[in-house]
Amino acid sequence: MKDSRIALVEESGLKKGLPDLAIGDQVEVHQRILEGEKERVQVFSGVVISRRGEGMRESFTVRRIVQGEGVERIFPLNSPKIAKVEVKRTGVVRRAKLYYLRDRVGKATRLRERKAKVSDSEAGKGGEAGTE
Repeated sequence: MKDSRIALVEESGLKKGLPDLAIGDQVEVHQRILEGEKERVQVFSGVVISRRGEGMRESFTVRRIVQGEGVERIFPLNSPKIAKVEVKRTGVVRRAKLYYLRDRVGKATRLRERKAKVSDSEAGKGGEAGTE
């Protein structure tokens, strides 16, 4: 149960337009890096293995394999350092946390891709074409 005043302050700092991240999604996180006075964007791509927190404190963990070694990074979802998050593919999972991927190597780390949902209007068009 949050205090309403704290909720108001947190609401003003939340980012808008964030993609719908789910566990098992293959994502690219574009992070702003400051080097002296220059700013550049570095991309970290991998699989979302966990989400935690809520509101301003929400964060997600991304795991990828680099030269045969697993690398995980935790990103605050509402951080100003995060330029954007792109979802490349969605995975079918039955767990809230995918920590079991830490013990797997090679092809065993792959997740099945979730099929895109067909909207009602597209499904109706296919059926009507055969009746005419």
